[in-house]
Amino acid sequence: MTDTTATYSFTQGTLPLLISIPHLGTEIPPELQAGMADIASLKQDTDWHLDQLYGFAQSMGASIIRARISRYVIDLNRPPDGASLYPGQTTTTLCPADTFRGEPLYLPGHVPDATEQARRLAAYWQPYHQQIRAELDRLKAQHGAVLLWDAHSIASLLPRLFDGRLPDLNFGTADGRSCAPQLIDAVVNVAAQGPFSHVVNGRFKGGYITRHYGQPDQHVHAIQLEMSQLLYMQEDAPFSYEPSRAQTVQPLLQRMLDAGVQQLETLRPR
Repeated sequence: MTDTTATYSFTQGTLPLLISIPHLGTEIPPELQAGMADIASLKQDTDWHLDQLYGFAQSMGASIIRARISRYVIDLNRPPDGASLYPGQTTTTLCPADTFRGEPLYLPGHVPDATEQARRLAAYWQPYHQQIRAELDRLKAQHGAVLLWDAHSIASLLPRLFDGRLPDLNFGTADGRSCAPQLIDAVVNVAAQGPFSHVVNGRFKGGYITRHYGQPDQHVHAIQLEMSQLLYMQEDAPFSYEPSRAQTVQPLLQRMLDAGVQQLETLRPR
Protein backbone atom coordinates (compact mmCIF):
# COMPACT_ATOMS: atom_id res chain seq x y z
CA MET A 1 0.00 0.00 0.00
CA THR A 2 1.30 3.45 -0.97
CA ASP A 3 -0.30 6.71 0.16
CA THR A 4 0.66 10.18 -1.10
CA THR A 5 -0.31 13.52 0.44
CA ALA A 6 0.90 17.10 0.12
CA THR A 7 3.41 16.44 2.89
CA TYR A 8 4.65 12.88 2.32
CA SER A 9 4.46 9.60 0.50
CA PHE A 10 4.11 6.45 2.58
CA THR A 11 4.59 2.78 1.75
CA GLN A 12 3.42 0.18 4.24
CA GLY A 13 5.63 -2.84 4.83
CA THR A 14 5.61 -6.05 6.83
CA LEU A 15 8.76 -5.88 8.98
CA PRO A 16 8.76 -4.19 12.41
CA LEU A 17 10.78 -1.39 10.79
CA LEU A 18 9.72 2.14 9.84
CA ILE A 19 12.17 4.31 7.90
CA SER A 20 11.46 8.04 8.10
CA ILE A 21 13.12 10.47 5.65
CA PRO A 22 11.88 13.87 6.88
CA HIS A 23 14.27 16.12 4.92
CA LEU A 24 13.92 14.50 1.50
CA GLY A 25 11.26 16.94 0.30
CA THR A 26 11.90 19.62 -2.32
CA GLU A 27 8.41 21.08 -2.82
CA ILE A 28 7.81 24.75 -1.95
CA PRO A 29 4.31 26.07 -2.72
CA PRO A 30 4.49 28.90 -5.30
CA GLU A 31 2.83 31.39 -2.96
CA LEU A 32 5.62 30.82 -0.43
CA GLN A 33 8.39 30.75 -3.01
CA ALA A 34 7.36 34.26 -4.11
CA GLY A 35 8.46 35.66 -0.74
CA MET A 36 11.74 33.76 -0.60
CA ALA A 37 15.24 34.77 -1.66
CA ASP A 38 16.81 33.26 -4.76
CA ILE A 39 19.02 30.98 -2.65
CA ALA A 40 15.92 29.09 -1.49
CA SER A 41 15.33 27.69 -4.97
CA LEU A 42 18.67 25.86 -4.75
CA LYS A 43 17.31 23.80 -1.80
CA GLN A 44 20.91 22.99 -0.91
CA ASP A 45 20.07 21.67 2.56
CA THR A 46 17.88 18.86 1.25
CA ASP A 47 18.74 15.29 2.22
CA TRP A 48 19.12 14.51 -1.46
CA HIS A 49 18.45 11.07 -3.01
CA LEU A 50 17.91 9.17 0.24
CA ASP A 51 14.85 7.51 -1.27
CA GLN A 52 17.14 6.13 -3.96
CA LEU A 53 19.91 5.20 -1.55
CA TYR A 54 17.42 3.32 0.65
CA GLY A 55 15.64 1.89 -2.38
CA PHE A 56 16.41 -1.66 -1.25
CA ALA A 57 14.42 -1.20 1.97
CA GLN A 58 11.00 -1.62 0.39
CA SER A 59 11.88 -5.06 -0.94
CA MET A 60 13.15 -5.92 2.57
CA GLY A 61 9.65 -5.26 3.86
CA ALA A 62 10.24 -1.95 5.62
CA SER A 63 7.56 0.70 5.92
CA ILE A 64 8.86 4.01 4.54
CA ILE A 65 7.63 7.57 4.96
CA ARG A 66 9.25 10.13 2.65
CA ALA A 67 8.77 13.87 3.01
CA ARG A 68 7.63 15.80 -0.05
CA ILE A 69 7.55 19.31 1.43
CA SER A 70 10.89 21.12 1.71
CA ARG A 71 12.47 21.71 5.10
CA TYR A 72 12.60 25.37 4.04
CA VAL A 73 8.80 25.42 4.43
CA ILE A 74 8.81 23.62 7.78
CA ASP A 75 11.25 21.25 9.42
CA LEU A 76 9.49 17.98 10.16
CA ASN A 77 12.27 16.97 12.56
CA ARG A 78 11.90 19.93 14.94
CA PRO A 79 9.63 20.20 18.00
CA PRO A 80 6.26 21.83 17.30
CA ASP A 81 6.97 24.52 19.89
CA GLY A 82 10.22 25.47 18.15
CA ALA A 83 12.43 24.63 21.14
CA SER A 84 16.11 24.20 20.27
CA LEU A 85 17.37 20.63 20.10
CA TYR A 86 20.92 21.79 20.79
CA PRO A 87 20.81 24.74 23.21
CA GLY A 88 23.80 27.00 22.84
CA GLN A 89 24.73 25.65 19.41
CA THR A 90 23.92 27.01 15.97
CA THR A 91 21.02 25.11 14.47
CA THR A 92 17.96 25.66 12.28
CA THR A 93 14.44 26.25 13.54
CA LEU A 94 10.94 24.91 12.91
CA CYS A 95 10.44 27.33 10.00
CA PRO A 96 14.03 28.17 9.06
CA ALA A 97 14.89 31.79 8.28
CA ASP A 98 18.32 30.97 6.86
CA THR A 99 20.32 28.15 5.28
CA PHE A 100 22.93 25.98 6.97
CA ARG A 101 25.48 28.48 5.70
CA GLY A 102 23.66 31.46 7.19
CA GLU A 103 22.15 32.87 3.99
CA PRO A 104 18.71 34.49 4.47
CA LEU A 105 15.91 32.40 2.99
CA TYR A 106 13.29 35.18 2.86
CA LEU A 107 12.94 38.58 1.28
CA PRO A 108 12.51 41.44 3.78
CA GLY A 109 9.09 41.36 5.40
CA HIS A 110 8.34 37.74 4.42
CA VAL A 111 9.81 35.74 7.31
CA PRO A 112 6.89 33.63 8.59
CA ASP A 113 5.26 35.06 11.71
CA ALA A 114 3.59 33.03 14.47
CA THR A 115 0.29 32.80 12.59
CA GLU A 116 1.95 31.52 9.42
CA GLN A 117 4.07 29.05 11.36
CA ALA A 118 0.93 27.68 13.03
CA ARG A 119 -0.70 27.28 9.62
CA ARG A 120 2.29 25.32 8.29
CA LEU A 121 2.35 23.22 11.43
CA ALA A 122 -1.24 22.14 10.85
CA ALA A 123 -0.96 21.76 7.08
CA TYR A 124 2.38 19.92 6.79
CA TRP A 125 3.97 18.94 10.11
CA GLN A 126 1.01 17.30 11.81
CA PRO A 127 0.07 14.95 8.93
CA TYR A 128 3.63 13.58 8.76
CA HIS A 129 3.70 12.90 12.48
CA GLN A 130 0.22 11.45 12.54
CA GLN A 131 1.35 8.92 9.93
CA ILE A 132 4.47 8.04 11.93
CA ARG A 133 2.39 7.53 15.08
CA ALA A 134 -0.19 5.41 13.29
CA GLU A 135 2.39 3.15 11.66
CA LEU A 136 4.43 2.70 14.84
CA ASP A 137 1.25 1.73 16.66
CA ARG A 138 0.28 -0.72 13.91
CA LEU A 139 3.71 -2.36 13.78
CA LYS A 140 3.99 -2.57 17.56
CA ALA A 141 0.56 -4.18 17.80
CA GLN A 142 1.53 -6.70 15.13
CA HIS A 143 5.09 -7.51 16.22
CA GLY A 144 5.33 -6.49 19.87
CA ALA A 145 8.22 -4.09 19.23
CA VAL A 146 9.28 -1.75 16.43
CA LEU A 147 12.40 0.02 15.18
CA LEU A 148 12.13 3.58 13.85
CA TRP A 149 15.12 4.48 11.66
CA ASP A 150 15.31 8.22 10.96
CA ALA A 151 17.38 8.66 7.81
CA HIS A 152 19.33 11.86 7.15
CA SER A 153 22.28 13.16 5.17
CA ILE A 154 24.30 16.36 5.23
CA ALA A 155 27.30 17.98 3.56
CA SER A 156 30.52 16.75 5.13
CA LEU A 157 31.86 20.29 5.62
CA LEU A 158 29.66 22.99 7.17
CA PRO A 159 31.83 25.28 9.31
CA ARG A 160 28.83 27.20 10.67
CA LEU A 161 27.41 24.01 12.22
CA PHE A 162 30.43 21.89 13.14
CA ASP A 163 34.22 21.94 13.16
CA GLY A 164 36.17 20.05 10.54
CA ARG A 165 34.86 17.22 8.42
CA LEU A 166 31.90 15.29 9.78
CA PRO A 167 32.34 11.53 10.36
CA ASP A 168 30.83 9.42 7.60
CA LEU A 169 28.13 7.79 9.74
CA ASN A 170 26.66 9.70 12.68
CA PHE A 171 24.31 7.67 14.85
CA GLY A 172 22.02 9.36 17.36
CA THR A 173 20.05 7.77 20.18
CA ALA A 174 19.43 10.83 22.38
CA ASP A 175 22.42 9.83 24.51
CA GLY A 176 21.06 6.32 24.88
CA ARG A 177 17.46 7.21 25.73
CA SER A 178 15.75 6.38 22.43
CA CYS A 179 16.66 2.70 22.02
CA ALA A 180 17.99 -0.27 23.92
CA PRO A 181 21.81 -0.34 24.16
CA GLN A 182 22.08 -3.81 22.64
CA LEU A 183 20.17 -2.62 19.57
CA ILE A 184 22.45 0.32 18.74
CA ASP A 185 25.43 -1.90 19.58
CA ALA A 186 24.30 -4.44 17.00
CA VAL A 187 23.97 -1.75 14.35
CA VAL A 188 27.29 -0.08 15.14
CA ASN A 189 29.10 -3.43 15.18
CA VAL A 190 28.08 -3.82 11.55
CA ALA A 191 29.08 -0.25 10.74
CA ALA A 192 32.53 -0.90 12.19
CA GLN A 193 33.05 -3.67 9.62
CA GLY A 194 32.85 -1.16 6.76
CA PRO A 195 35.39 1.35 5.45
CA PHE A 196 33.61 4.40 6.90
CA SER A 197 34.24 6.44 10.02
CA HIS A 198 31.42 6.51 12.55
CA VAL A 199 30.40 8.05 15.86
CA VAL A 200 27.48 7.58 18.26
CA ASN A 201 25.85 10.62 19.88
CA GLY A 202 28.48 13.03 18.62
CA ARG A 203 27.47 16.28 16.94
CA PHE A 204 24.11 14.71 16.08
CA LYS A 205 22.23 12.98 18.88
CA GLY A 206 18.91 12.58 17.08
CA GLY A 207 16.28 15.15 16.24
CA TYR A 208 12.71 15.49 17.42
CA ILE A 209 11.57 12.29 15.70
CA THR A 210 14.18 10.14 17.40
CA ARG A 211 13.79 11.80 20.79
CA HIS A 212 9.99 11.92 20.79
CA TYR A 213 9.09 8.49 19.46
CA GLY A 214 11.98 6.47 20.85
CA GLN A 215 10.57 4.88 24.01
CA PRO A 216 12.39 1.61 24.59
CA ASP A 217 10.44 0.91 27.78
CA GLN A 218 7.35 0.91 25.53
CA HIS A 219 9.10 -1.31 22.96
CA VAL A 220 9.54 1.50 20.41
CA HIS A 221 13.22 1.95 19.59
CA ALA A 222 14.53 4.86 17.50
CA ILE A 223 17.90 5.49 15.84
CA GLN A 224 18.90 8.46 13.71
CA LEU A 225 21.59 8.06 11.07
CA GLU A 226 23.04 11.32 9.75
CA MET A 227 25.22 10.32 6.82
CA SER A 228 27.88 12.38 5.10
CA GLN A 229 26.62 13.09 1.58
CA LEU A 230 30.14 12.54 0.27
CA LEU A 231 29.45 8.82 0.55
CA TYR A 232 26.90 8.73 -2.27
CA MET A 233 26.51 12.05 -4.12
CA GLN A 234 28.04 15.37 -5.17
CA GLU A 235 27.83 17.78 -2.26
CA ASP A 236 27.64 20.87 -4.48
CA ALA A 237 25.04 21.83 -7.10
CA PRO A 238 23.62 20.11 -9.04
CA PHE A 239 23.82 17.58 -6.16
CA SER A 240 24.04 14.58 -8.48
CA TYR A 241 23.63 11.02 -7.27
CA GLU A 242 26.85 9.02 -7.67
CA PRO A 243 25.97 5.34 -8.22
CA SER A 244 29.56 4.11 -7.88
CA ARG A 245 29.84 5.68 -4.43
CA ALA A 246 26.36 4.57 -3.40
CA GLN A 247 27.11 0.96 -4.29
CA THR A 248 29.79 0.94 -1.61
CA VAL A 249 27.59 2.14 1.24
CA GLN A 250 24.25 0.54 0.29
CA PRO A 251 25.16 -3.04 1.26
CA LEU A 252 26.40 -1.79 4.63
CA LEU A 253 23.15 0.11 5.18
CA GLN A 254 21.16 -3.02 4.45
CA ARG A 255 23.26 -5.10 6.85
CA MET A 256 22.82 -2.47 9.57
CA LEU A 257 19.06 -2.52 9.16
CA ASP A 258 19.05 -6.33 9.12
CA ALA A 259 21.08 -6.36 12.33
CA GLY A 260 18.69 -3.91 13.96
CA VAL A 261 15.63 -5.96 13.06
CA GLN A 262 17.26 -9.20 14.22
CA GLN A 263 18.24 -7.64 17.55
CA LEU A 264 14.74 -6.23 17.93
CA GLU A 265 13.42 -9.79 17.90
CA THR A 266 15.28 -10.48 21.15
CA LEU A 267 13.73 -7.38 22.75
CA ARG A 268 10.09 -8.22 22.09
CA PRO A 269 7.90 -8.79 25.12
CA ARG A 270 7.34 -12.49 25.74
